[in-house]
Parts: sequence; C-alpha cells; structure tokens
Amino acid sequence: MDSEPFDMEALADELHELVPGFSGLHAIEKFNTGQSNPTYRVEADSGRYVLRAKPAGTLLKSAHQVDREFRVMKALHDNGVPVPKVYALSGEHSAIGRMYFVMEMVEGRIFWDPALPGMSTDERAAIYDGMNDVLARLHRVDPEAAGLADFGRSGNYFARQIRRWSEQYIASKTEDLADMDRLMDWLWENLPDDDGLVRVVHGDFRLDNMIFSAHGEKVLALIDWELSTLGHPLADLSYQCMQWRLPHASGFRGLGGLDRAGLGIPNEEDYVARYAERSGIAIANWPFCLAFSFFRLAAILQGVYKRSLDGNASNPEGAREIAKAVPLLASMANDVMSGKG
Repeated sequence: MDSEPFDMEALADELHELVPGFSGLHAIEKFNTGQSNPTYRVEADSGRYVLRAKPAGTLLKSAHQVDREFRVMKALHDNGVPVPKVYALSGEHSAIGRMYFVMEMVEGRIFWDPALPGMSTDERAAIYDGMNDVLARLHRVDPEAAGLADFGRSGNYFARQIRRWSEQYIASKTEDLADMDRLMDWLWENLPDDDGLVRVVHGDFRLDNMIFSAHGEKVLALIDWELSTLGHPLADLSYQCMQWRLPHASGFRGLGGLDRAGLGIPNEEDYVARYAERSGIAIANWPFCLAFSFFRLAAILQGVYKRSLDGNASNPEGAREIAKAVPLLASMANDVMSGKG
C-alpha cells in the first residue's frame, strides 16, 4: 500500500466530526488493488476503517459517484445483504479535497483465482454456494421498500444498456470486428419484452469482489458498488456465469478448460438453478442474457483500450492483452448466439 500526502491534522479533525466514536488518527494508506475509486486503510485509536474516495482531478459527471455507493450500501446493510457498514459521507470540499465515505474494515480472505487452488472440493463447493446465496439475497430486496426506488432509470434495462454500450463501443473502436457488429444487431433483434422485473444490480458481481471469512466459506462482505444501479437481476447472474466459459489461461482467469467437477465447482446449469430456487426469479432468455454480458464487457474493455492508446499506453503489455480480449469476448458471444457456447 502507498501513503498519500494528506493534511493529516485536518483529516483527523474531520473524521472526528463525521464518524461516530472516531479518535486518534495514526495513518492512512492506499490499497494497491486497482479500484477506479481509490480506497484507503485508516488506522486510528478507535480502530481500523476503510475510506473510499473519488479520484483527484476533473471527472466525468456520471462517474465515480461515491455518494451512490454509500447510499446503496447503507440501504442493503439494513436489508440483510452482507456489505460493510458505512459510517459517514463527506462533502465535495473535504479535508482531502474531494468526496469520500468511511466504512468498516472487514477482515477476511479475497480469492483472486476462481479455481481456488489449494482448497478441498468441499471448500470450493461451499464458496461457490456462498456466492450464489449472496446474489439471491441481493435480488430478493425490494428496491422500493429499501428506499432505492429512484436508484436507476425506469424502462427496459437491457435496451438502455445495449444503446449505451453500443454508442460507447462505436466511439472507441480501433478496428472493425465483424463479430461485434453481428452481436449488436443480434441483441436488438432478440431483445426480450420488458418483464417489469427490477432489482438492485451490483454490476460487477464476481468472486474477487467478495470478502470471505478467514476460516470458513461465509461471505462477510460484497464490495465495490461503483457500477450498481436498478436493472434486471439476470444481468448480474449472467455476468458472473461468463466465468464458467472464459479461459482460465488468460487475464480473465475464468473456469474454461478446467475440470470443474473434479475441483468441486458446480456446473453452470446447477448454479443457475440454485439461484432461481433461492431468489424466486425465473430464468428466461438465458442465451440473450449471456450474449449481452459478453457484449457489455467487450464494450467496456474496448473503451479502456482506446483510453490507453490516447494516453500513450503507460503499460503497453497490458494494453495488448486488453486488445486481444475484445475479439475473444465477441467470438464467445457469437458462439452463444449460434447455440455453440
């Protein structure tokens, strides 16, 4: 972790005012885990905390809204979803010069490899079951009852998302990809009717956005709510289920090519069925949902790649890996569309 040259005295005074029971700031250090909203460990006499802030500098209006993260986490914590307890939200003109919020420090394990090396088959099965349970619990929350009825736009979520990410992809194209063109056309042609099902969606639901208990398989906290909004719950489920198809021997670290049964990891069909049983949500238009998730991720990565080129790619190797990922995702989506995937 890296420290930053904050005005520690001013920050200590502000945290004492904002956070109930806070006292004795000792240190603040940045986690080096690549979040777009910088996140810091705070050490104090009163305990350990996590501070999550907007990045410094000029930002897009709709990006890095830590106040939205604070709001959704507070609402979900009060409705039985395992998220860190949030304590306080600062103003835009805070002691560090930008908005931030403070939450509890959840101690536990984060798993970066979905194959879960070094674990038993029973442990792997329990960890995947714990993830499944948390997603179902999230999607059982009624947004209106939780005070989140206005947390996203109304109307057909998939239509909005396809329009948004098609525009983003076209604006950041660096080469013509026939698979992406086919995919965008197919998604519009196969867009399901709006079924009116609206839930809080995490937007980046995956294994390494969860903190597990140190000596067990319980999910203590689902973190990184930057992409959360109101949407269709199957978008979260299909996004996670891409992992079953993505190659393990790649930057995606998926489950493709692995002996999942031998590892104790459930197959996609069983995982989806268990989610449906727990959540009470029927699984419909599953190939569409999967193709949509591949498309959304491809469009996001294309934007990342274009920005890296525009910034002269400080990490050329990383940029090349992202460039290879986009056609791979588009090809896998085409396999789903054709019934091969």
